[in-house]
Amino acid sequence: MPLGFAIVGCGMIARFHARALAEVPNSKLVALVSRGGNNAHKMREELQLDCSIHDDLREALAKPEVHVVIVATPSGAHMEPSVAAAEAGKHVVVEKPLEITLERCDRIIEACEKTHVKLCTIFPSRFGDANLALKSAVDAGRFGRLTLGETTCKWWRSQAYYDEGGWKGTQALDGGGALMNQAIHNVDLLQWMMGRVTHVNAFTGMLTHERIEVEDTAVACLRFANGALGVIQAATSAFPGLPKTIAVHGDAGSVVIEQDDVVRWDFAAERPEDHGIKSQIGQKTAASGGSSNPAAISCVGHVRQLTDFVQAIASDRPPLVDGREGRKAVEIVLAIYRSAKIGQSIAL
Repeated sequence: MPLGFAIVGCGMIARFHARALAEVPNSKLVALVSRGGNNAHKMREELQLDCSIHDDLREALAKPEVHVVIVATPSGAHMEPSVAAAEAGKHVVVEKPLEITLERCDRIIEACEKTHVKLCTIFPSRFGDANLALKSAVDAGRFGRLTLGETTCKWWRSQAYYDEGGWKGTQALDGGGALMNQAIHNVDLLQWMMGRVTHVNAFTGMLTHERIEVEDTAVACLRFANGALGVIQAATSAFPGLPKTIAVHGDAGSVVIEQDDVVRWDFAAERPEDHGIKSQIGQKTAASGGSSNPAAISCVGHVRQLTDFVQAIASDRPPLVDGREGRKAVEIVLAIYRSAKIGQSIAL
């Protein structure tokens, strides 16, 4: 019997989950939950879904055919539905970020651990072919001594993007700007590749937008536990929006990935598989990856991550990106904000 999924919150990202579930084996979307129901009705009609609609989460949680709840509400409203789902014995999938404070992240993690349900944080970039190849090279020690990790998310969002969303750009529900909302994928990838962050020093600014409470431009320098240094650049102020990048450097190798493509793959000790990686993952793609249009992203990463989650439930193992993994990027982003606010280096 397929696992039944309910999606809570029916905005743009919920549509990616619905499309992804259509391609995930042993899964079925059975319910949509949205306050007032209007967004849910629009989404069901738009995607021609066969599922029930509820304006009260408790109704969906009472349905025995609901086994998993996907939380796609605004970032600062992830905790309440996640905890309610866990307490109802449902497995929980939370869109990034896990939450906007560490206390609220911990409430979700603790609720899921207490009720013995699975929890995952959506970071689909971890499931891209280029990033998986890079992670494999890091784990194999091919870089020698890791020296420098850097990531950029130089994106563009118009003023209309913030004006039409209601919650976007607010401290209470967005929890931050270019870093917490857009570049948190980059932050997660960087710490996944380079290891634990010990110190950050940062500047943030709101430079090109109006009527928002958060940053549209940020830079941060990092020190990792292994001694390597790092740089993060994040923006929604860089017209027209550039592809995101991640780069890892060491004394025996360098890799640069732009969007989902390998643009440099150089190691002092070459291996037979290197040519295949450069030729197969080095082809430029047409997708913008959301650099200027938040809807212009692929749902392939969601398909792969939700497939892993279904398999984790079936085999009773932790998902590849659980709640504690999801918490790490939030901790780094919050430290960056703290450093920028007080003008000092922050130790994590």
